[in-house]
Amino acid sequence: MSDSLRIVVVAPDLSVADDDPQALQQAERSRALRIGLLENGYNLIAVLPADPFLTERLAQLRPDLVIVDAESEARDALEHVVMATREAPRPIVLFTNDSDTSHVRDAVAAGVTAYIVAGLEAARIRPILDVALARFEHEQALRAELDSARTELKERKTIERAKGLLMQRQSLSEPEAYARLRKTAMDKGLRLYEVAQRMLDVIDLLG
Repeated sequence: MSDSLRIVVVAPDLSVADDDPQALQQAERSRALRIGLLENGYNLIAVLPADPFLTERLAQLRPDLVIVDAESEARDALEHVVMATREAPRPIVLFTNDSDTSHVRDAVAAGVTAYIVAGLEAARIRPILDVALARFEHEQALRAELDSARTELKERKTIERAKGLLMQRQSLSEPEAYARLRKTAMDKGLRLYEVAQRMLDVIDLLG
């Protein structure tokens, strides 16, 4: 599984000045993360900066998982990544050594699957990513169920409204109105909801 999992790492530029200890430390962390991914057999397809072009690059690469490697600029990096994955959701894992976790809740609410502080040891990477993937798939399934329930409720309300208008305008009983809608749907090869919506559109148009 790991060798087929396409991973993109979003990280700062590693070309830093020798007199910047903090940047050097972050560059070393970023290298350690990439080495850990390779040692665990993951397919690291690209390392990208968190910039306005990230959306386009992720759309081209179509990774299975995005890892954000960030320190003090974690909020900015996450904002770019969340925006870039809004149309095509993917698991997002953030690795950081920043002990300030005050924005963890906001990060998770924005779409981050896992927020890992000081977790760059190679032995920890695989279980962390496995859990992140499982959690993402579970959340996507829940969202799909919720969307399906909302769609079903909306369609049921539309059918009920169309049925009610038929009963009112043509003096039909509820079973008769439903039978009229159902027959029209069968004759035209449409779903019951589609017939109801078309009827309501015509009524709204004519007033």
